[in-house]
Amino acid sequence: MAANEVENGMKIREGYGVIRNRLKSMKKQKILPRFGCLRLDDESPTVDKKIDDGGIDMVSAGALNDRCDPTHLIVMVNGIIGSSQDWRYAAKQFLKTHPQQVLVHCSEKNTATLTFDGIDVMGERLADEVISVVQRYPNLCKISFIGHSLGGLIARYAIALLFGRDYMNRVSKIDGETGSNGCAKVLHEDNYIGKIAGLQPVNFITFATPHLGSRGHNQVPMFCGFHALELIARHGSWFLGRTGRHLFLTDKDKGKTPLLLRMVNDCEGLPFMSALQCFNRRVAYANVRFDQLVGWCTSSIRHETELTKGRYKAKNDRYRHIVNVDNGVLAASQRVSTLESIMHAWKNLRTRDMVEEMMKGLTAVSWERVDVKFGGGKHRLIAHNSIQVQTYCVHSSGADVIQHMIDNFVL
Repeated sequence: MAANEVENGMKIREGYGVIRNRLKSMKKQKILPRFGCLRLDDESPTVDKKIDDGGIDMVSAGALNDRCDPTHLIVMVNGIIGSSQDWRYAAKQFLKTHPQQVLVHCSEKNTATLTFDGIDVMGERLADEVISVVQRYPNLCKISFIGHSLGGLIARYAIALLFGRDYMNRVSKIDGETGSNGCAKVLHEDNYIGKIAGLQPVNFITFATPHLGSRGHNQVPMFCGFHALELIARHGSWFLGRTGRHLFLTDKDKGKTPLLLRMVNDCEGLPFMSALQCFNRRVAYANVRFDQLVGWCTSSIRHETELTKGRYKAKNDRYRHIVNVDNGVLAASQRVSTLESIMHAWKNLRTRDMVEEMMKGLTAVSWERVDVKFGGGKHRLIAHNSIQVQTYCVHSSGADVIQHMIDNFVL
């Protein structure tokens, strides 16, 4: 009798074991399909080429098999303490949608703590990185930039170094240092006028970029609008190195005006605004809420009175987090102060005045504003970094935003 009980008990345990294994298998089958990133390589095969001097070139495997040379270079720039991997999901979606036409370069010259070195230093690194990409792919004709957060400011500085004759001067300098003459053909042509890195500029797109800096009321939402906290952050901007001083407008290099003020003018031999203006379109994606690092005003380049808080609702099921789109809005005609007048008086300018000067300069060109609004719960934790791959795959909260960008991208 005892032997039979033991045998029956063993059978029951074996039965439980089978059931547990089946349940685990069912759970895996239910969970795995959620993580789209686990299937990206199968759905959109790409060839990733790691470059020794920085960055990752991504092209469609189909384009290589068909021996097609991409003609449109898309440069993706990460934000503070970021890396080239932040853009991997978006890059793959671009290649999936436009497999024959685009080459995506995910910048890696400014990653991790290198993002504390200052916008100007990082802009120069990015410019040199872009030059190396253009030299590797001579069939490129067009160029677009996409920057996340701080990456948008880095890209704005870099395009000034790559604009027109400034690009030619930089190529000459690099070739002189390396002893290379790889761009000799380009150097003897006059087709660089009005171009970026010798290519036709098309799209300049930013996501949650602090175009007006991080200084001022509600520019950094995590301070909840408390003036004392905003003042403490300004004085503690050194904690983020030169980048922090640039963002909080506290840099005083050799008595010059803050860098972000200079970047809304053509100054010091750098055509910041001329370079920005030469793009066919400029787009600013801005988070309406839950972005604790970059405020709605500074990322959308608008005054607080121009924001309609609480009224925005999703208007399209395809892009459920896109709640408002202003296409190619050009600010009303207004007088932009000259850099010379600012230089003599900037030390006496209040924060509000400096923000106003940056607003005037940047809105002298047209911008498409796209307002993004995430829901509550887990979404509020990832609003600022919504373009990053891991966030997308787990929550699928920002995939429609990337899809909106791709659907409206001009080739």
